[in-house]
Amino acid sequence: MRREDGRDGGDGEVEAVLDELYALPPSDFVARREERAAAARTEGRADDARRLHAARRPTLAAWAANLLRRSRPDEARQFLELGRALREAHATLDPSALKELSAQRRRIVSELSRQTAGLAREAGHPLSDAVRRDVETTLRAVLADPEAAALWDSGRTESALTPPSGFAATAESPAREAPRTPSAPAQQRDEPAERRAERQRRLDRAREAAREAEERLHDRRTEHEDAGASLERARERHREAGRRVSALEEQLREAQREFERAERKRQEAGAREGAASEALARAGREAREAVREAERAAKGAR
Repeated sequence: MRREDGRDGGDGEVEAVLDELYALPPSDFVARREERAAAARTEGRADDARRLHAARRPTLAAWAANLLRRSRPDEARQFLELGRALREAHATLDPSALKELSAQRRRIVSELSRQTAGLAREAGHPLSDAVRRDVETTLRAVLADPEAAALWDSGRTESALTPPSGFAATAESPAREAPRTPSAPAQQRDEPAERRAERQRRLDRAREAAREAEERLHDRRTEHEDAGASLERARERHREAGRRVSALEEQLREAQREFERAERKRQEAGAREGAASEALARAGREAREAVREAERAAKGAR
């Protein structure tokens, strides 16, 4: 609701809607997002509407990772604690602890990946092999990178996360650090302001182009995962149809065998009926002949 002072509603309502959106399958995300954003605009909550509209549809792998986070809270908490322990072991270079935790990491990532695939399948969205690999990559990133861990813990992962090449000793992963500009020589520090401004504009354009390229990559990855999920559903329907066809074919073969058995019995019964008819006719002829013979005998006796 819009406050009496005209300001937008508190963050709590938007956070609740965002939680709702990221709990939806990717195929339902955009329609529900636009519906919620339109409702916020109608209620005069322009800032809330803009924030909701900016929410990005998750890839299938990201949705599955979010599903795991919501559906297995106890395992998720233990997984996050394992990540903190692993990063600490890397920071302190404790070989024995690192070896033990790394083995535990492999087992847990494999098990959570299996659970994620099961949860997604139960939700009607089976994961292809490629999507399952993205889920495992995301889980490894959660262990290695505190930023990835915080994002996954929020339940709003948008795309597959990539672990850094090595664990970071600081709060930020090396893979996520902003590029560092080396100290400029004295002559560069003294360059004209116009040249510095032009270089900054080129840098800004490059960053914008990189951002747009990342958006396109996200969209293409989403489309690819949707296509993969559709293919997996089509394969499952094909397998199910094949099983039904096989069952019907077996029923048909059994019906054919039953028909052939019934036909043999019909023929046997027909043969018996024919034989019985001949025997009946013969007995009738014999009975009539016996009657005539009896009548002739009676006349002779008189």
